[in-house]
Amino acid sequence: MTRTERDVLISGASIAGPALAYWLHRAGYAVTVVEKAGALRGGGYPVDIRGTAIEVVRRMGILPGLRDAHIDSRRLTFLDADADGGKVASLTPGAVSGGVEGQDLEVRRGDLAASLYGAVRDDVEFLFGDSIDVLDDHENGVDVTFRSGRRCTFDLVVGADGMHSRTRESVFGPEERFHRYLGYCFAIFTLPNTFGLSREVMMWNSPGKAAALYAVGDDDELHGFLNFHRPGPPLDVPRNPGAQRDLVASVFAGAGWEVVAAMVDAMCDADDLFFDTAGQIRMPHWSRGRVALVGDAAYAPSFLTGQGSGLALAGAYMLANSLATHGDHPAAFAAYERDLRPFVAMNQALVDNGAATLFPTTERALEQRDRRLRDLLTLPAAPVRPAHSALTLPTALLSFRPGPSGRR
Repeated sequence: MTRTERDVLISGASIAGPALAYWLHRAGYAVTVVEKAGALRGGGYPVDIRGTAIEVVRRMGILPGLRDAHIDSRRLTFLDADADGGKVASLTPGAVSGGVEGQDLEVRRGDLAASLYGAVRDDVEFLFGDSIDVLDDHENGVDVTFRSGRRCTFDLVVGADGMHSRTRESVFGPEERFHRYLGYCFAIFTLPNTFGLSREVMMWNSPGKAAALYAVGDDDELHGFLNFHRPGPPLDVPRNPGAQRDLVASVFAGAGWEVVAAMVDAMCDADDLFFDTAGQIRMPHWSRGRVALVGDAAYAPSFLTGQGSGLALAGAYMLANSLATHGDHPAAFAAYERDLRPFVAMNQALVDNGAATLFPTTERALEQRDRRLRDLLTLPAAPVRPAHSALTLPTALLSFRPGPSGRR
């Protein structure tokens, strides 16, 4: 098959972007990835790779390295709302998530990003410290003006720039059109591990509030997580770190568990605070003209599902497969949506099928959740969730062999 649309610009170098770049390069495309950050972002909260996503990274050849980076959390302990944080139940993470022990992976987001980048950095041009300023989509290509002033024309542009995608906003309109708010806000940050925790999670709950300590290894690295229910999104603190800290501190003032106060103090001093709302992106279409979206930019499922990275990896593979096996971009984008959308819908529906019950908003709901957790101590582990593996990957991409570097 002869293709004329060979030059692709991808916005975003986290997970979906480098994964898509890898498969497009393998299929013979010349790929450029632009990333607004000045360098690859390390660290970050742990993410899950399971089901179909495991097969994607296996086909990329990076599965062994990711297995070495697997966190292998051993315990997930739930504490009640009392000041002393009495134990409700202590379980294996898989008993709650419905994962497959020995197959599913949990790795630092930065480790996954580094593995993806390492698989493609020698074959793809990366433009760090820059971003798309203006897109002009026309019959013969997409004229792109970058923030740096650089101008280029590409055959196709793909937004892989996250839930708050600027590519999506510039082509499809404001985020509010596509954002489904799920009723929670959260803050993530790192703090010293003065609690003696190792490869485990401790979560305290009161109605509408949750505080978790997540030790991802045997060293001093500890993540703090503060989550709270709010009927509407906090529109007054969109990108104001000071206002975000004030909001979280006010919500958790006087919270029952004595450790929460120390977590709030650590959050106020943290230089890596990440604050956001729990939400999903739901769009009627993931492409327009010569511009398409992939990963969270198109179909963020929210952290409540644990499937953000999984959808990003699977979506990148499916988009690359469609572009590699169809003669023009309209047909490719249509096939991408047709083949992937049922998988996305199943995984986004996890929030409606019980994922959010980890964060009850009423006393009654909290009592019911704690009862279910105690039952898990004597019952078999939660069944594997079929949504994780509901997509069978096509094999056409495997017939391509990487050629010379596609750098422009």
